[in-house]
Amino acid sequence: MTSPVLFEELLVKNGQLIGVITLNSEKTLNALTLEMIDLMLEQLQQWNSNDKIAAVFIQGAGEKSFCAGGDVQALYHSSIEQPGGPCEYAETFFEREYRLDYLLHNYTKPTIAWGHGIVMGGGLGVFAGCSYRIATEKTRIAMPEVTIALFPDVGGSYFLNKMPGYCGRFLALTGASINAADSYYVDITNYTICHASKNKVIDELLSLDCPATDIDNKLTSIFSYHHNLSISDIPEGNLQTHQALINDLCQWDDIEKIAFKFSELNTDDKWLQRAKNGIATGSPLAIKWIFHQLALCENLELKEVFQHEISLATTIIRHTEFAEGVRALLIDKDQNPNWQYKKLHDVTDDIIAPFFEAPWQQNPLTDL
Repeated sequence: MTSPVLFEELLVKNGQLIGVITLNSEKTLNALTLEMIDLMLEQLQQWNSNDKIAAVFIQGAGEKSFCAGGDVQALYHSSIEQPGGPCEYAETFFEREYRLDYLLHNYTKPTIAWGHGIVMGGGLGVFAGCSYRIATEKTRIAMPEVTIALFPDVGGSYFLNKMPGYCGRFLALTGASINAADSYYVDITNYTICHASKNKVIDELLSLDCPATDIDNKLTSIFSYHHNLSISDIPEGNLQTHQALINDLCQWDDIEKIAFKFSELNTDDKWLQRAKNGIATGSPLAIKWIFHQLALCENLELKEVFQHEISLATTIIRHTEFAEGVRALLIDKDQNPNWQYKKLHDVTDDIIAPFFEAPWQQNPLTDL
């Protein structure tokens, strides 16, 4: 069988190597399994201590997706097989996934993510952790966890809080999809390059003839050149255009007021209509814990954020709401989840509080 993750070492003109990681599960849009995460963790750790490796390039197989997220169906089965937990597979998955993302954020060598096609959920965690994050004209980014009663994790509690105005809160509560121009505006992406230029970019990377100390300058020069060439071919975004409206909708400290503002929104803009529908039909429980999680992590360092995320992910996976969301969206596909609470005001602070209590004596990410 072909490995779900492929690794190559390509020779650079200066005698060093570029490590290439290809997420190789095209049929599942390169969704991450625990096996894939473990393979990547081990290889990245090896390359990090290999002086011959100058940089790492991460891509997805096929033309549709960089990575569509985690293998949610496997998490679903872990949740329903061990109701109330511990949900061994799911909890191990989250721990290893967050370790992978944290390693990428702190990698000692340049990491390059070619984010063509779908970049969602766990895929965005990998993408956001890289030092050079390239989106293309076909990039579609989202954190749609509100639709399955999860929350924007994989560092989302960190990078969503860094976005301009209330863009991060808007994206978390609505699950709205954004493109390359949007992701560049909110600094999830730092270069937008046409996908047709990919092979040329790789050829230029392999033609580098400079000492390791100068590689970042050379990479910046290569990506900036192709970014400037591609600007006219990248579709316009929505976030910057609607920034004032997003701020007006999401600036409130009361999540119920935010939901009410969305309910009053009258627009012909289809992107805004989908965002309005996202918060209207998402799990009221999830909306409450997403709002609280973002506030809790607003000023925290990345390590602390991942420690909070693993705690919340664990309490959620042991609860029935997540399984119901996945059932309705991905298993039975009836698009009709039977949420435990029908209205936001039914979800009181007393109901939300237990989700933010540590589910074990010691946080598994204490040693990050």
